[in-house]
Amino acid sequence: MKNLKPFSERIASRDPDRQAAEIHIRVASMNRFNALGTAEIERVA
Repeated sequence: MKNLKPFSERIASRDPDRQAAEIHIRVASMNRFNALGTAEIERVA
């Protein structure tokens, strides 16, 4: 959960369904940022 802090300190929504959706969006964006920053390793013979 500490990795979500850069996106916001607290959840903005009050409805539990919307809170879940908000967290899913944050996690999806974190995963996307991690994928963009990860180097692709190619084997050279």
